[in-house]
Amino acid sequence: MALEHAILVSLTERPGTGYEIGQQFVRSIGYFWSATHQQIYRTLKKLHADGLVSFEEIEQDGRPDKKVYTISDAGRDMLAEWVVTPTPFAPLRSDLGVKLRAADMGDLTESIAQLAAHRDEAAAMLEVYSGFERDYYPDPDALHGRRLNQYLVLRGGIRMCQSTLDWCDEALEGLQRELRRTTTTATAR
Repeated sequence: MALEHAILVSLTERPGTGYEIGQQFVRSIGYFWSATHQQIYRTLKKLHADGLVSFEEIEQDGRPDKKVYTISDAGRDMLAEWVVTPTPFAPLRSDLGVKLRAADMGDLTESIAQLAAHRDEAAAMLEVYSGFERDYYPDPDALHGRRLNQYLVLRGGIRMCQSTLDWCDEALEGLQRELRRTTTTATAR
């Protein structure tokens, strides 16, 4: 997915300034696609040049004018086409996974600490996502349209965090067992 698509999706939900789109990335879209304000403004400029968005300039007293962007018909057409194109399965890329492959090369206690910290981050994110689910989607069976779509993305995040927690627990158990084994072996010598 390109940032262009994420911005167009944001604009289908509501028109906004570059700043407002950036805030939406912080509050919701950013949980599965991140971008800096600079990247957003640069992409909005390109989308406008390509005719995929339009904007209305609004005068402000004592401040520079602001541009409120709206997705164009061409942008909607492009997004509709993109939505139905196949999405290839993304290969797993994990710095932590590569580090675990080499855990025997370093301090096993430190590897365990890093893995535990990673687990804590996943648990914190799961708590955030679960709070969103509880607060914003109390009756999932009644959802439809955009709200259903947003909920389904949230459920994907919840399941990924839960899977990460499960994997971290399994890996921590294995590494702690290995640490006990190596400690016992070293003590026996």
